[in-house]
Amino acid sequence: MSQQVFVPFLLTLFAGISTGIGSAIAFFAKRTNTSFLSLSLGFSAGVMIYVSFVELFTSSVQTLVEMHGKSEGTFYATLSFFGGIVLILLIDKLIPRYENPHEMHRVEEMSEKAKIQLDVKPKLLRVGMVTALVLAIHNFPEGMVTFLAALKDVNIAIPIAIAIAIHNIPEGISVSVPVFYATGNRKKAFWFSFLSGLAEPVGAVIGYLVLAPFLDDNVFGIIFGMIAGIMVFISLDELLPAAEEYGKHHHAIYGLVVGMAVMALSLLMLG
Repeated sequence: MSQQVFVPFLLTLFAGISTGIGSAIAFFAKRTNTSFLSLSLGFSAGVMIYVSFVELFTSSVQTLVEMHGKSEGTFYATLSFFGGIVLILLIDKLIPRYENPHEMHRVEEMSEKAKIQLDVKPKLLRVGMVTALVLAIHNFPEGMVTFLAALKDVNIAIPIAIAIAIHNIPEGISVSVPVFYATGNRKKAFWFSFLSGLAEPVGAVIGYLVLAPFLDDNVFGIIFGMIAGIMVFISLDELLPAAEEYGKHHHAIYGLVVGMAVMALSLLMLG
C-alpha cells in the first residue's frame, strides 16, 4: 500500500476504533464525566462545522468554478453540499427511531446490571446488537469522509479524524452498555462496540476501490461539497443534541466555540 493511501487509511482506522475507547471508559470509569463529554462533543461539532464551511465547501466551489465557470461551478458545489446532507439523512431515516444509537448512555448504568430482570435481557441484547449494526452503517460514510479528505489534503483530514473519533466515543458506550447489561460479559460488550467502529476503515477501502478510477479534480470538488454537507448534518443532528442530552448546554457551546477557534488556528498555521 503506497504512503498516499496508507496515511489516510491509518487516520480512518484511528477514528473508527475510538468506539472501543468509549467501551473501555464504560467499563473502567466510576462515573460519567458529563462536563468533559459535553465539551468534547461540542468541540467535535465546532471543528466539523468550521472546516466544512471555511475549507471544504470553499475548496469545492473553487475547484468546480475553475472547471465549469462561476455560475455552474457554484451550482454544482451547492448541489453537492445538499446532496451530502440528503445522503446521510436517508441513512438516518432507515434506522428505527426507537433503536437509534444516538441515545446516550452513562457508565453508572453498569452498576445497575443486577437490577435487570431475566426477561428483559434478551431485549437488551437485541438493542445492543442492533445499535452496533446501525452504528456500523453510520460509520461507513464517515470512514469514506475521513479517507477521501486525507487523499486530497492530510492536513485537513487530521482534525476531521480527531473530531469523528471524539464523537465515536459516546457511541461506543451506547453499544457496550446494553450488551453488558444483557450478557454480563465485558469482552463481548467491548468487541461489539469495537467492531462497529471498524466499519469506518472498511468504508474507506470500499469507497477508494469504487472511486479510485474516477478520482480527478472534478470528482474531488463534488466529494468535498458532499463531505461538508455530511459533517454539518452530523454536527447538528448528532453531536450537539448528544451534548445536550448529557445536560451540559453551556459546556457544549463552549466546546463548539473552542473547536471552531482551534480549527481556525490550525488552518491559519497551515496556510
